[in-house]
Amino acid sequence: MSENPNNPNRPYPLERTRNIGITAHIDAGKTTLTERILFYTGMIHRIGEVHDGATVTDHMEQERERGITITSAAVTCEWIQHPNEGVAKLFQGQKQRINIIDTPGHVDFTAEVERSLRVLDGAIVVFCGVAGVQPQTETVWRQADKYRVPRIVFVNKMDRTGADFENVFQDVKEKFGVQAVRILIPIGAEENLQGQIDVLNMKAVIYKDDDAMGSTFEVKDLEGDLLAEAEAAREELASVLCDCDDELGEKFLMEEEITTEDLKHALRRATISNQIVPVAGGSAFKNKGVQFLVDAVVDYLPSPLDIPAAQGQSPDDESLEVLAETDDNEKFCSLAFKLWADKYVGKLVFFRVYSGMISKGDMVYNPRTCKKERIGRLIKMHADKHEDIETCYAGDIAAIVGLKNIQTGDTLCQEKFEIMLEPPLFPEPVISVAVEPRTVADQDKMALALARLSDEDPTFVVKTDEDTGQTIISGMGELHLEVIVDRMKREFKVECRVGKPQIAYRETITSSAAGEGKLVKQSGGRGQYGHVVLDVVPEEKGKGLTIDNKVVGGAIPKEFVNSVLTGVRTAMSNGIIAGYPVVDVHVNITDGSYHEVDSNENAFKMAAILGMRDAFKNANPVLLEPVMEVEVATPEDYQGDIMGDLNRRRGQIQEIENKPTHAVLRALVPLAEMFGYSTAIRTLSSGRADYTMKPCSFEQVPQAIVDELTNEYAYAS
Repeated sequence: MSENPNNPNRPYPLERTRNIGITAHIDAGKTTLTERILFYTGMIHRIGEVHDGATVTDHMEQERERGITITSAAVTCEWIQHPNEGVAKLFQGQKQRINIIDTPGHVDFTAEVERSLRVLDGAIVVFCGVAGVQPQTETVWRQADKYRVPRIVFVNKMDRTGADFENVFQDVKEKFGVQAVRILIPIGAEENLQGQIDVLNMKAVIYKDDDAMGSTFEVKDLEGDLLAEAEAAREELASVLCDCDDELGEKFLMEEEITTEDLKHALRRATISNQIVPVAGGSAFKNKGVQFLVDAVVDYLPSPLDIPAAQGQSPDDESLEVLAETDDNEKFCSLAFKLWADKYVGKLVFFRVYSGMISKGDMVYNPRTCKKERIGRLIKMHADKHEDIETCYAGDIAAIVGLKNIQTGDTLCQEKFEIMLEPPLFPEPVISVAVEPRTVADQDKMALALARLSDEDPTFVVKTDEDTGQTIISGMGELHLEVIVDRMKREFKVECRVGKPQIAYRETITSSAAGEGKLVKQSGGRGQYGHVVLDVVPEEKGKGLTIDNKVVGGAIPKEFVNSVLTGVRTAMSNGIIAGYPVVDVHVNITDGSYHEVDSNENAFKMAAILGMRDAFKNANPVLLEPVMEVEVATPEDYQGDIMGDLNRRRGQIQEIENKPTHAVLRALVPLAEMFGYSTAIRTLSSGRADYTMKPCSFEQVPQAIVDELTNEYAYAS
């Protein structure tokens, strides 16, 4: 890295840049919080509300109608830490740039969170002050752990009936096993929420009742019970910091004075190194506590310079590590983390620059395709608004217009800087439906729409059923596919008929078996000859397909080995029970034979398919179904009815947690039994219970259902 990593032309130095995400369970208040941050930073002059469908980041029609975030939205704002008497701030008076990505909370759109966290430096994780830790928050937390993203917790909705900051604080510590510390404690709760205790500065921040927008507040000295609460929290925070920060610990041992600035610097170091999670509380909707939260983002979350250099590998040698240093003067390297079909400018490629800089008109190199493309336009995004820019620098998040041959997760770099960054990983789809256009004229339009949408969303898969010719679309849940079909109608003007949802069943084997495949067609002229002998062995769950070629002595010539491998992989796409994909199998290719004249690539491919099907028959195949982790929050009055209903759906109750205002049921339920559950739970609870579910595992299907599915398969065949 050079002595000064900042190019003199960049508008904000790297050390004054923050790339953060706002993540949470659905309905915890992410978008409302984002809207408040944009208002207080001066980016918008009127606060939009989710229930009015008027927010900046929820700009899609579906988002505004449903009141949920479907796709992550990027916005940029500026913030200056303003002076308050007796309040220490680490970057007071310095203008900061904060790039924010507001992510979805619904589990069907978890891919949006995954790819956002892959490119962010820090995150605000929002919790509901009443519900505490919820299922999707746990998923988000694990995703942040995977990418080592430092985070701040904001306990929102402290104005709601039943809100309890301490309960949520303890919940976070226990369920995630993290060292959490309170930095901004709500003063009061429910209708008595007044402001926050600033623990480090030992001050009270009181918001004025006559200011509905929450722009004005008063910083006061603490007294009485509030002072005692603040002293206890500060002592706990200082003790935790001394244990995990060597610099502060040394000061303590040497009995030197520890100032507020010392504590804040130590907390910044500990947060960035993921040793500590600062926790703040307030109410975004009631405009209480947001400004000091933004101060905390600047004080404790990292700049691009504070995180390690991006690690990649050489495209030619996966074992060779290559680093992309955060420096404008280094070679250009970036990651394309999202594609989006914009109705005005065409395909947008969202990317994060890790090193170097790129300008409009420059050429970029894609190591996956080994091709170069020219940058047509560079755009800074503000939700659905575009601002053309000339140059992107290290640490920037922006969008490119004009790239054609590109996928989500591709590295874009200089041609002479051969590096491939690790792409985000996405879960497999769990549900499918058949779609067909209402008119013949819509056929081509539908194909185009589906191609565009599958480019955007790695968890949305389109395929054609070879037997029926139907177009099958697959995704993460009913809502996911519903939104896809709705987008086809609104954005691409394609009307579709949608079939009944189909479960993404899988097949596997439970014992080892040998198989032999032989293709012989010799009836005059050049024939077809291929012969493959192989063994199949159950593989560890989640491993997919693994293959060992154990053929010796040239029984299968080298030029046909790849064809055999292709045949093995093809056979895995259709099982013998009901035609579903086969998973978790190890294949040993052991022997075979060939004909000097009649053998060819296609013959060996077919022989491998026949050999696999022969082995499957003797390997005790079983059918697997996706099982969902379901969490239901319900008033205790309805607990018994809901448990009974889950049992009828072949559910297994795993845990019952009693909270002050409700009970939380956790169960494992087959996806096949969860269709229409939203209506059922509303009926059972008079609309007072809600639920979330996420994919958990694939488990063996009961024999009665296997018989039903095999009969359907036999009929279709």
